[in-house]
Amino acid sequence: MNKIFYLFLTLSLLCTAAITVEAGNPDRQGEAGAYELLMIPYAKMAGLHAMNTSFVTGVEAMRLNVAGLSRVNKTEVEVGYARYLQGTDINMNAFGFAQKVGNGAFGFSLMALDFGDIPVTTTEQPEGTGATYSPNFFNLALSYAVTFENKVSVGITLRGISESTSNVSAFGFALDAGVQYVSGEHDNFKFGISLRNVGSRMTFNGEGLGTRGPSPTGAYELTFEQRTAGFELPSMLNIGTSYDILFGANRVTLLGNFTSNSFSRDQVGGGLEYALNEIFMLRAGYKYEFQSNSDVIQESIYTGLAGGLTVQVPLKKKSELKEGDYMPTLGIDYAYRETRLWDGTHNISVRISL
Repeated sequence: MNKIFYLFLTLSLLCTAAITVEAGNPDRQGEAGAYELLMIPYAKMAGLHAMNTSFVTGVEAMRLNVAGLSRVNKTEVEVGYARYLQGTDINMNAFGFAQKVGNGAFGFSLMALDFGDIPVTTTEQPEGTGATYSPNFFNLALSYAVTFENKVSVGITLRGISESTSNVSAFGFALDAGVQYVSGEHDNFKFGISLRNVGSRMTFNGEGLGTRGPSPTGAYELTFEQRTAGFELPSMLNIGTSYDILFGANRVTLLGNFTSNSFSRDQVGGGLEYALNEIFMLRAGYKYEFQSNSDVIQESIYTGLAGGLTVQVPLKKKSELKEGDYMPTLGIDYAYRETRLWDGTHNISVRISL
């Protein structure tokens, strides 16, 4: 009865939150902020354009569908790096840790953007003052997920978001929730729902927004603080399904995914992943964004094509394992996503599962 109650509660929260989000509204495009929450720092996800909502597991689940966190074997550590839009000199760095505890798992993840050194310019010195600055964009998340009878998994994530320069900053909180369901003789069929980035409005504050001006009498100067408008987080709802075709040591996973965005157009897509003995994997996906007009400026920078591969090697011999032990592995993932401008986005991840 408790399992049914928790499942019903989670689904109710997801549906209620989804109703409150005005999804798929292109008229609101550009009104949200903190779009780093939508970036993909890990290569396995990137190779499928983050459409593996139904079967993502472990550390990467905390960035897409936290319910998959509970399906980690025991302990998993992953480091992700991406060259975002090759040519812009923007890099993504991510770290995640997941630990199995009973039927559930706890997770911790951190993602930061590296903009490099940006020259400081003023109206008097438009070519630069000789000084540089670098914005600090990062988010920190704590997650928990649990699996009931190896069929239904539910999870939740609390994420803190920080954006700042030397004299201006903004901070906010976001909540993610997700559900995964598996069925079939060999758990072939998988279904997942995730709601992401539902949280507080963010507003920039700091000394950088201050300006000096004359007092009402004009006898002296005062420092005035300029008010800034707040902005919403880019909330989204993902619904995905997948099916595993197994033959011998081979696995082919077919997947489909629908994304409802609260501040941009909706997206739908599909892909496949091929695995040989779960050691070598190839994956590819295509995501289509619904268009309301032919304005090239408003089109997504990504063309919809993505692909990647994984090499995952065991760290022990089978003879060294005790009964019930999981095989520890070291995995290296790579992904590429094509873009209309610049030279695409490259992702690479290193993952250790114990």
